[in-house]
Amino acid sequence: MDYIKLLEDAGALLRGHFLLTSGLHSGRYIEKFRILENPRLLEKFIQRMLELSVDVDWVVGPTLGGAIIAFELARIMGVKSAYSERDGEGRILRRGFDIKEEDAILIVDDILTTAGSIKDTIKSIEHGKILGAVVMIDRSTGYIDMDIPIHSVLRYPIENYRVEDCPLCKQGLSLTKRGGSNGQRI
Repeated sequence: MDYIKLLEDAGALLRGHFLLTSGLHSGRYIEKFRILENPRLLEKFIQRMLELSVDVDWVVGPTLGGAIIAFELARIMGVKSAYSERDGEGRILRRGFDIKEEDAILIVDDILTTAGSIKDTIKSIEHGKILGAVVMIDRSTGYIDMDIPIHSVLRYPIENYRVEDCPLCKQGLSLTKRGGSNGQRI
């Protein structure tokens, strides 16, 4: 399956100067909600995620995109779903999710850049055994040190910059914050 073509056709691949959730800057951005708003398109990613997944009792994702994917993947797998919510600088499992010590867990997320959301989700899980993680798109450019295996439907490296090293800032290009900000120029 040509996932890049699917992203292009959905208008999910953007060019510009973007502030990422991680605090890094980038000249390209993947607008995950062009995928998540379209159940038929999301289904193409979910089908591949199923192939990359292991048998588990729970599928857990960080809010918001990861929670949508976790629910859909868990529904198809016939297991339980939970989501890890932001809590200050980290994440927390609220809502009384009853994950037992013996339960096997799969972490899922939408876009992987630094694995910060996955790491915070892992920290939020007090019980159970985390077997691995699956993401829709891995946009990271280098090795990410994790204690669990991470698989992706699409590996699509995109260069990111620290603010002090950002060539787009040096060119004076307007910075856009996407995601919850609905594309605000900052």
